Amino acid sequence: MLESCFLSQISVAIEDSMSFTSRIATHKDTNAIMELMALSMATLLKDVLSPSQVAKSSESMGLDTQLLDDGTYFLVFEGETLVGCGGWSRRRTLYGGNHTKGRNNALADPKTEAAKIRAMYTHPEHIRRGIGRFLLELGETAAKKEGFTTAELGATASGILLYEKCGYELVEDISRPDKDGIVVPIILMRKSLL
Repeated sequence: MLESCFLSQISVAIEDSMSFTSRIATHKDTNAIMELMALSMATLLKDVLSPSQVAKSSESMGLDTQLLDDGTYFLVFEGETLVGCGGWSRRRTLYGGNHTKGRNNALADPKTEAAKIRAMYTHPEHIRRGIGRFLLELGETAAKKEGFTTAELGATASGILLYEKCGYELVEDISRPDKDGIVVPIILMRKSLL
């Protein structure tokens, strides 16, 4: 479903005067998305997690192809270079990739449930340039157009500060130890879209 197509070629001027463009991701983009996710996790998470937590992070992070099917996942480019990806979902799954346990692909009710901000990744060479904010705006705008009044997400340790600056509030720590006792932090955060 491509209700969010109106966002597919938006340009935004970021603080450093660089221009980014966006488009909706398709299944043809899968390899590029997975490469960006892996690079982002391996590089950016090591500043906030232990080596064992970084190694385990791929169990709770990664590509959920349902987002591609739904047309709710965005790619951000600087020129021809993929510099970020992220999106939102009208489904109940809060976080994770195709392989993550506890998924629920049932549709959320916009009147009583939150839209989910999902799978936000920035290329390590392009951090702190407004890409994350841009992706949040794309997702929040699309979710509001479908009647959602609240958004929530499962924040990783590297994303909490950005989300707080963008109006998200901490709700609860939903981190759980894996079978080896390793905990990769996941914090439920929520924001009103009204």
